[in-house]
Formats: sequence, C-alpha cells, structure tokens
Amino acid sequence: MIEKVAVRNYRLFRTLDLAFSPGMNILVGANDTGKSTLIEAITLALTGRLHARPLIQELSPYLINLNATRDYVAKLQAGTSPPPTPPELIVEVFLRGSNETEILRGTNNLAGEDACGLRLQATLSPDFYAEYQAFVAEPANVKLVPTEYYRVDWVGFSGNAVTARSVPAAASVIDSTAMRLQPGVDFHLQQIIRTHLEPRERVELSRQYRSLREEFSEKPAVKKINKRLEGDSADLSDRHLSLSIDLSQRNTWESGLVAHLDEIPFPFIGKGEQNTLKTLLAIDRRTEDVHIVLIEEPEIHLSFASLRRLLPRIEAACGDKQVIVATHSTYVLNKLGLQNLVLLGEGGSTTRITDVPADTVEYFKKLAGFDTLRLVLAAGAILVEGPSDELVVQRAYRDTRGKLPIDDGIDVISVGLSHKRFLDLAVRLNRRAWVVTDNDGKTLEQIRERFAPYLDSPVVSLHVGADPSVKTLEAQIVAANDLATLNRVLVRDYQSAEEALASMLSDKTGTALSIFESEHSITMPAYIQSVVHEQ
Repeated sequence: MIEKVAVRNYRLFRTLDLAFSPGMNILVGANDTGKSTLIEAITLALTGRLHARPLIQELSPYLINLNATRDYVAKLQAGTSPPPTPPELIVEVFLRGSNETEILRGTNNLAGEDACGLRLQATLSPDFYAEYQAFVAEPANVKLVPTEYYRVDWVGFSGNAVTARSVPAAASVIDSTAMRLQPGVDFHLQQIIRTHLEPRERVELSRQYRSLREEFSEKPAVKKINKRLEGDSADLSDRHLSLSIDLSQRNTWESGLVAHLDEIPFPFIGKGEQNTLKTLLAIDRRTEDVHIVLIEEPEIHLSFASLRRLLPRIEAACGDKQVIVATHSTYVLNKLGLQNLVLLGEGGSTTRITDVPADTVEYFKKLAGFDTLRLVLAAGAILVEGPSDELVVQRAYRDTRGKLPIDDGIDVISVGLSHKRFLDLAVRLNRRAWVVTDNDGKTLEQIRERFAPYLDSPVVSLHVGADPSVKTLEAQIVAANDLATLNRVLVRDYQSAEEALASMLSDKTGTALSIFESEHSITMPAYIQSVVHEQ
C-alpha cells in the first residue's frame, strides 16, 4: 500500500507531497492541476517505465517542470559561478512496512525518513560532466534542460537498485483515455487475464494452442500448397520452402488468443464495454502482490446507466486493495464517498478531507445527482434553493458588476433544501459559501438557529428576507418593486400586486427567466443585494 508520494520537478509538479488512505482515494481538480500526471508519476515509480518504456528512453526536457527549467536557465544566463546543476527529477513512493517491503527500507528519500519505498530519479550523469561543461559555456544558447546528459536511477530507500521483479508492490493501471489497443490484440487485457489463470491453466492453454497450430500443417489444403512451394523453391534454395505457424515462441498463445464477448472479438466491442471489463478485471486480480489499482477517469465512454453499475463494483471490490481514481465526474465523487476526496490545486497544492459527517457522505451517495464537484472546484459558491433563485441572483450580480458570478469563479448552485450538506463540505474545504434561502414564514432568529453550526465559520454567510410575512422570493420581488416596473420587466398588464404575485407563484421559473433576460432591471430584494455586495 502507498502511504505517501513525493514528487519534485516532474511535469506540472515542482513540489508535491501527498498522503494516501489505505482504501479509496478520489483525485479531483480543475484541468491542468495534475490528476493524470500524479497517476503517471506513481506508475513511473512503481515500474520504472513511462509509456511502457524505461524512463531513460522517454526522458525529455519537457518532463522537467517548466518553472524549474526557467529558474535554471535564468541562473545560467545570470553568469553565476560555478554554473548551476540542472534540476533533478524525483518521484518517491512510500510503502507501508511489511515483510515484503522491508528490503526497501532506508533513509534514501527526500524526507530522510527511515521508511520502505521506491525512488526514481533522473539527474546529471558524471559520465557526461565534460560535455555538460561545454554545453553551459554558452549560456545564451541554453533554452531547455539538457536531459541528454542525464542518468536514471531506480532504487529503494535502501539505496540499492531495484528491478521489476524485485518490487514488492505492483499496480493495475486502467486508463480509459488511452485504450492501448494494437491490431487484433490488447496486450493490457491479456496481461490482466493471465493473472486470473492458475499456472496449470496457462500451461494447458499453451499446450492446446500449440496442438492446434501443429494440426494446421497437416490440413490437406495446406499440404497441397506446401507441395507446390517445395517445387517452386528449387530456383531459390536447395532447401524446401513451406508455410506453417510459428511455434518457436513460448507464450505466443497470450497474443494469439483474443477475448470474446457474445462471440464478438474484444477489440470490436464498444469502448465503454471494454473499459468496464478492464476495470473490473484489474480490480478483481488475484495476484498476491497486486494491491494498488489506479483508474483514470472511469466515466469516459460510459453512459450514466453503465457508470451506475460499475461504481458499486469498484467500491465493493476495494476490500484489501488501495484504489486511486482520477475523475471529473460529480457522480463518481459522490458514489465513491466525499470523505475520500483529494483536491489538487495549482502548483502542487493539495487538500484532503476525511471528517465529512457520515450522514452527509451517505446522503450524497444516495442522491448522487447533486453537483458537489462544482462547489469543490469553485472559488466560492452561492447556494440557492432552486432554478428561479439561481436566475435572479445571477441577474442581480450582472446588474451590479457587469458580469456573471462564474466570471469571477463564483458558482451559483441550486441545492434544494440541502444547504447544510453542502456547507459540511464548504467549511472543510475553506470554500466561501453564501446561503440564500426563503424564510417560509419563519423569523430571522429561527433561520439563523437552523444554520447555527455553520455561521461561526468565516467562510459562511446567511442571506434571507427579514420579514416573515413575506415568505418567498416572488413575494420579496413584488414587495420591492412597483406594479409598473413588474409589468415592464415581465411584459404583463397586472392590475394589482396580488394578481402579479399569484401569477409569478404559478410559474416561478418562467418569471425568473423573464427577469434574467429582460432589458429592464428590477429592484432586487435587500437580502439578494447583500449577496452581491459582499463579494
């Protein structure tokens, strides 16, 4: 099991230190915050490979963090003496101590801890020191880090080199965005299936497959063709030319056999079905040393119904395995549990919450359609009851600031009567939240009592109409505007405020949409204005 990961100067991450939970970990974040990069870095440290090739073969200046590269180039061109050494690329995975991982124990890690783990590093090679000195002799020509002069070391914290066979922790990587299909063969799938077969089953498959290939040469049609080729080869060689199936390679059955679903070869079924099967096979792997499953965006290529079937299987199969999931889907986040959230921010910043109340976690699991990820990723959130409140608040913001809230990173989210569930998340993430709600005939003191557990937080404020006799948003709008203004904005000919209110209540969303789209503005109720002016 991975206890934590440390990354230095790898792609988006100049510095990243992140602890993981034993079971489920859900990576979320805006685009370009490094979710995929983190999974890639973990895989790199566990396998020594990038894109299925040893890192030294894939090493590029563009794998080095851009800010680290800029600082390095700036120091070179500033003429410091001696010239700076190029930035080191380091990925470390700290593993839970066990009999199997004890061989990796040592202090050869960034933290200097006595721990079990793996360290993959790319640094300037002493073998190329002379070439490097010649390279930096003309700093004006240096634009990128000279990774051509690097060496790659894959070692345990003990300081000893490791190989794929000596690493006691292996990971299954499921990347829905990169199917890794080759013509007629999906090697990733074949690798997973092999781990589900007992050694005797694999041997028997190999023997049966070889028997079938041997029989090929004895087919009458094949023998007839080879007879003709034998005669035609006289002009080419003294030896006999014939056609047969290659029997020389020991494990050709693994690439020659293709999985079928309902008698359709696996590469020809839908990508959603492929992803689902690969994910479930990877999680269900029986190999003793596979305890880590890395899943990249399980929602890709899947319909809502398929995703709904897949996620409980992932959660149920987690068991003794550690699962790290990167996702853009609120549904995935809610169903797998908000307490497992790991939020990645810019520059390698991370936030994780583990103390979300259990009833709130279960609430969002059962009602997973709530868009919690919008709150997680926003700079702030205005929490309203429904779509009519959402439209009116957005119009009030635009009238005051000349733009919509989302342009300032503030999302307006319809949460029904679930304000407190979202506040459980907002307080723990230190996310600014404005609560907008009807008073429904209750006094301000009664409303404040309802939200009392959250109002001590500096990130939460409450906005509600103070007069309990004016119960709803529509009534508040009628009370704040004269009849002529309402008729102009709503393009109606109401004869009284009572008629206007009755009509607005019968079509709340239509009324709010008219207010939002009108070329004329209304006077917003005071509690709506207070939201806008608090920004």
